[in-house]
Amino acid sequence: MKISRPPIRLLATDIDGTLLNPQFHVSEGDLLALRRAHAAGIEIVLVTGRRHTFALPIAQQLGFDLWLISSNGAVTRSLGGETFHRDLMPAETCRKLCRAMPEFRGSTVLTFDKETKGAIVLERLDELGSSIRRWLEKNREYIEFVIPIEDALVSDPVQTMFCGTMARMAQALRALENTGMDGAVTVLRTEYPERDLSMIDVLNAGCSKGHALKRWAAHRGYRREEVMAIGDNHNDIEMLEFAGHPFIMGNACAELRGRGWTVTRGNDACGIAAAVDLALGAETLVV
Repeated sequence: MKISRPPIRLLATDIDGTLLNPQFHVSEGDLLALRRAHAAGIEIVLVTGRRHTFALPIAQQLGFDLWLISSNGAVTRSLGGETFHRDLMPAETCRKLCRAMPEFRGSTVLTFDKETKGAIVLERLDELGSSIRRWLEKNREYIEFVIPIEDALVSDPVQTMFCGTMARMAQALRALENTGMDGAVTVLRTEYPERDLSMIDVLNAGCSKGHALKRWAAHRGYRREEVMAIGDNHNDIEMLEFAGHPFIMGNACAELRGRGWTVTRGNDACGIAAAVDLALGAETLVV
């Protein structure tokens, strides 16, 4: 007897703004949908801008074993801690970047791939703003203050992040364009206008969610036509471009909406569940 395989073999989903609802919880409907997909033989991978450790509590809620692509593609690691791939930024590249952006030192955050104090390095907090206070509180045990911040670069970091208001980070983007570092780094942004929060992640050249997902799919033997991806923000673009079945959330940013990708419900209405139901055989997506 011939056993048919589901057309989707790998499902990659973003976390913030996608898997998490506006209250920063995984909705019951989305949780059950991902468990149905897993039971149907579809591999689930979480693909996030969060550090691996900060993403773990979300992954553990799903109730099954899986891999996480964290820090916007820089680290691919299992729920149990096994590392498949790391794409770190050379310390000297990071040092040049920090020196080229002196007016944004109060908005600069370095992250390192370790689970001790110093995994997150800042010079000060005053310019980061209240929008990421929750993030700072959740990561307090990992934060270290170093002045100047370059002195923390005794090993290669995962990334440099600039964080602040939408207006301030628009200025940072323009400043980055004038650093002359094109080709040496990848610049990704995540924006939440309703919170007046923008994060610019600067990673090693060629590092993105899309590159990491492509690498993982090849390792697992999946064709891109067998890959489904769900996202909502600018930093999800490369991942959605790679996936043969891209879905964007109903709350997705305008840049994603203009690309012709299938729109599911918002993260306030179990958008992941609606997309998963379609992937598992529903004839239409009800939004």
